[in-house]
Amino acid sequence: MKNEIIFVIEDSLDGGYEARAIGYSIFTEGDTLEELKKNIVESVNCHFEADEKPPIIRLHYIKEETIAA
Repeated sequence: MKNEIIFVIEDSLDGGYEARAIGYSIFTEGDTLEELKKNIVESVNCHFEADEKPPIIRLHYIKEETIAA
């Protein structure tokens, strides 16, 4: 069992947020950060058996911005 699972979170082009797990085929989305966090926990619970589930979920936010020069 791994100690943690890491999710990369980005703004969705359609609004809201998208999350993907590094090293696992787990993807989810949410309109708000609170909804996204809830969906991440549910996705991890569905993906792993209880005795294989990592006890820590780490979130890595990526925010891209552009500014005029």
